[in-house]
Amino acid sequence: MKTVELIGVVMMLACSAALLSASRNAATPAQTRTSRPSPARESVTEDASTRRDFVGDAACQECHREISETYVPTAHHRTSQIPDKDSIVGTFADGTNIFTTGDPDLHFRMDEKKGGFYETAVFGHPPHEKTRTERIDLIIGSGGKGQTYVYWRGNQLFLLPVSYWKELKEWINSPGLPDAVADFDRPILPMCLECHASYFARIASVKGVDSYKKTGYVLGISCERCHGPGREHVEHERLTPTTPATGNSFIVNPAKLSKEREIEVCGQCHGGLGQRVAPAFSYIPGQPLVDYLVLTRPDPAAHVDVHGNQVALMQRSRCYQNAELTCKTCHDEHAPERPAAAYSEKCLQCHKDTDCGEFAKLGAKIRENCVDCHMPMQQTNLMIVNMQEQQIQARMRNHWIKIYSTPSP
Repeated sequence: MKTVELIGVVMMLACSAALLSASRNAATPAQTRTSRPSPARESVTEDASTRRDFVGDAACQECHREISETYVPTAHHRTSQIPDKDSIVGTFADGTNIFTTGDPDLHFRMDEKKGGFYETAVFGHPPHEKTRTERIDLIIGSGGKGQTYVYWRGNQLFLLPVSYWKELKEWINSPGLPDAVADFDRPILPMCLECHASYFARIASVKGVDSYKKTGYVLGISCERCHGPGREHVEHERLTPTTPATGNSFIVNPAKLSKEREIEVCGQCHGGLGQRVAPAFSYIPGQPLVDYLVLTRPDPAAHVDVHGNQVALMQRSRCYQNAELTCKTCHDEHAPERPAAAYSEKCLQCHKDTDCGEFAKLGAKIRENCVDCHMPMQQTNLMIVNMQEQQIQARMRNHWIKIYSTPSP
C-alpha cells in the first residue's frame, strides 16, 4: 500500500511553520464523536466598533456586479469555504475514501453523510477497532493545488489530520504532521486565518489559547481586504450615485497607491513569514505594513526558496528595480489566473522579441512564451511529498525574473 506524507502544502505554507512551533498533545484513540460542542462563554477581545466600517461583498456588488462575478471563481475568493459538494475536492466514494498509513493498525476514512463531511481515524481491526470522528467544518485552500480541513472544538479551530492533494488525486497527511499519527490537536493560529480568510473575531481566554467567535466570520479574501473598509464609500455612492469622481471616493484603490504601499497589500500574505505587531485582521491597505506586520527581509545574497517569499524574489528582478513593475502588472486579482504563457504579452510591452538570445533559433514563435524561460517552474524545499521511499518536491513558479542558464522544461 502507498503511504503519502506531506511536509508542506501551498495553501498552508506559513501555517505549517507556525503550527510546528505550537504545543500539542499526543493523539490518543477516542470513541466516535459527531456531535458539535457548545461554544465557550468568553468575551470577544476586539472592539466591535472597529468592524462597523466593513460592509461586506454584497454592498460592493450593487455597483460592481461585473467585477464581482469574475472575482467569485478566483483562488483568493475561494481560499477558505464552507464544505459542500461544490467546494470540497476530496473524494468520498467507497474505494477512494481510505488513507492508509505506515502503521498497519491506523488508517483514516473520509465520509460524506447527511450532516456533512467527516474524517475518521480507525485504530486496530475488528472486533477490537476504535475510532475517532470529527466533522469537516471549514475548508482551507481553493482546491487548485489541494485543500486542508479544520474543525471546531468549542471556540477553537483545529487542523484535521488528513488533507487532499489534487495533483496526486490522493488523500495525504496534513501540513507538518508525521505519518502514522492521528493528531487532532494542532490548533489553527490567527496568522493562518489571516491569509485564508477576511475576518475572525478572537475571544479572550484565561488559558491563553487562540479562540474565535463562531459567528460573524468572513471566509475567503473579500473586497475590503485589499480596498479597505467600505462603509463611507458605499454611503457616499448611495447618496450621490451620479456625481463624477472627484479623486476622493472614500475607498482604497491599490493601483493608485505608491509602489511600496501597493506591493504591501499583496505582501501581507505573499511576503513570507514575519513578526506581527498589531492584532490579526487590523491591517488597512494603504497604511505602512510595518505598523502591523514586520516581514523578514532576506539578505540580498541569501537563497530564497521559490515558494518562500514571492515578493522578495520579484524585488530582485531588474524589471522591478528599473521599471514600474508590481504584482498588478501581470495579475488581475479580479479574475481567475490565466495560463502562464499568456502573461508573455506583458513582457513584450517593454522588451523586443528580437533582443532575446533565442530569437535567431525560434523566430517570432518566441513571443508565445517568455515566462517559462525567465520565470521557470522550480522545485521547492518547502513542499515535499514522501511516497514510500521516494521524495517528490513540488514545483512552483519562480518570481525572480531573469535569464536562467537552464530553461524550464
